Amino acid sequence: MSESELEKLRLEHEAARLFLRAYEREYHIPMRHIWHNEPAKPDVSCYMNDERLDIEIAHLYANEHEAMAVLGRPLSLDIQRQLAQLALNPSCEQLEQALSRLLEAKAKKTYDSKRVWLLIRNASTLWQHDDFVHLGAHLPVPKGHEFEQIWLLSDWLGQEAPIQLWSSHG
Repeated sequence: MSESELEKLRLEHEAARLFLRAYEREYHIPMRHIWHNEPAKPDVSCYMNDERLDIEIAHLYANEHEAMAVLGRPLSLDIQRQLAQLALNPSCEQLEQALSRLLEAKAKKTYDSKRVWLLIRNASTLWQHDDFVHLGAHLPVPKGHEFEQIWLLSDWLGQEAPIQLWSSHG
């Protein structure tokens, strides 16, 4: 397994662990035993009240340059300047665009699963918990996706309550 694949697994596992803890803390529903899946299945699975739940995990960045910075990749001076400018003027429009790109990409995937949730972990320094709470009806959820629910961890450490962005139950 390559170093980038190991890094991806580590990030997915960490996001799942933080989400399960935050969900359990907020809703008092046991969430246990994380394991990773092979492609065609969602990234991880766990048990929610003794029932299997599959979770597809995504990390939200403003753009690929911010992802490189967050992941500790070397950046050119020009990219560093662009990121500094972006940080000076974060906007709701940028957040909606970034979420829209992420949701469109995930909506195109198919999963061998009876029950799958999408977990988005905010990895961007541009947006905070309140930015996501204010999204409301502006969330660009594409039609035809396979997710029963879409959840967001608004902070990197999972200390804030998870935000339910969408549910098939209304």
